[in-house]
Amino acid sequence: MTPAENEVADLCAELIRVDSSNYGDGTGPGERAAAEVVMARLAEVGIDSTYIESEPGRGNVITRVEGTDPSLPALLVHGHLDVVPANAADWSVDPFGGEVRDGYIWGRGAVDMKDMDAMMLAVLRQLKRDGRRPRRDLVFAWVADEEAGGVYGAKYLTANHPELFEGVTESISEVGGYSLEVDPSLRLYLIETAQKGLAWMKLIADGTAGHGSMLNSDNAVTEVAKAVARIGDHDWPLTYTPTVRQFLTEVADAFGIPFDEDDPQPILDKIGPLVRFVGATLRNTTNPTQLDAGYKSNVIPGQATAVVDGRFLPGFEEDFFKTVDSLLGPKIRREFVHHDIALETTFDGALVESMIAALKSEDPAARAIPYCMSGGTDNKTFFADLGVRGFGFVPLRLPADMDFASMFHGVDERVPVDALQFGVRVLDKLLLNY
Repeated sequence: MTPAENEVADLCAELIRVDSSNYGDGTGPGERAAAEVVMARLAEVGIDSTYIESEPGRGNVITRVEGTDPSLPALLVHGHLDVVPANAADWSVDPFGGEVRDGYIWGRGAVDMKDMDAMMLAVLRQLKRDGRRPRRDLVFAWVADEEAGGVYGAKYLTANHPELFEGVTESISEVGGYSLEVDPSLRLYLIETAQKGLAWMKLIADGTAGHGSMLNSDNAVTEVAKAVARIGDHDWPLTYTPTVRQFLTEVADAFGIPFDEDDPQPILDKIGPLVRFVGATLRNTTNPTQLDAGYKSNVIPGQATAVVDGRFLPGFEEDFFKTVDSLLGPKIRREFVHHDIALETTFDGALVESMIAALKSEDPAARAIPYCMSGGTDNKTFFADLGVRGFGFVPLRLPADMDFASMFHGVDERVPVDALQFGVRVLDKLLLNY
């Protein structure tokens, strides 16, 4: 076993023990302490790094490894240092204890995504120790604030320090590269090539304020309630983007079942809990999430608002908003709380071929397939603005019975130690040979 394989679990546990919870309102501890761990572990083997704070405590670490062929474009490998909060009372272990038990590393961030942070560190340290150089420049970035939109991380870095990513044309980060076992002779590895766009929308109705006992034909609460009901009840049609179509075709083939475009549910049933990652990628979605109106039971307010979480498929943003606006009604105006693009790239090219080769070198039963993510990451949000083609690739060979999807932001989050060691071997081959 290589030093990188031996130390990756300890590196992951060390990072988990640093509470870098992101509450989304600026009140969390920030990422500086986690960034200092990264910098210290890099410095131990003689690797210089750049530390950038976008705001006090919001730390980002970047380092570049020079390749042997300067004519090749650079590859960005990035992970985020922040995690979502954890309520310790709900957990069977200390969520920031970094406990290693039963072959797993337990704690907040174990899969989202201090596992990848540790794998990046372990591989980079091994390359340095061995004196090996990759073919192309590699830019490693451990960034802040992904869990709250990337304002203090990827957004800040790409807007204020684009020179750090000079020459980068492709990137790898979360969420992809994990396995789905069909049978002992075949494992599908899902590589993320597409992400839905995001539209958090505030719906606003202005009406006539008045006494609750009187007739009122211009009630803002009524208008917002009608709009929310229309949007929430809308039956969005099945829509197959190229990535989703290829994913369903590949899964159907692997399990030996037909792909019926009118009824994809039998295919989705085959992937078990992972359906939470991909089930919502077959259509646009609009889910009402917040309502706000009034201040007293007998006062009709002059304004009422609601918030809707909208997600649209790549290539269907215009159709999405056209439909949403048709459902609002004439008395509702719409504002963005947050708006982000959808993105899709093809499952081809030298990087894809190298990912497939690296997976198969460590797992001959591997078969890589593309998939679309219903959520979003900073792989898309800001690095895409620099022309970077992003993939979700955190290689993990998982136990067949592991509910991996529930680990993301879940209670008792954990990752198998041997999955991290597998990931280190795959990443080492990919980064050295691509």
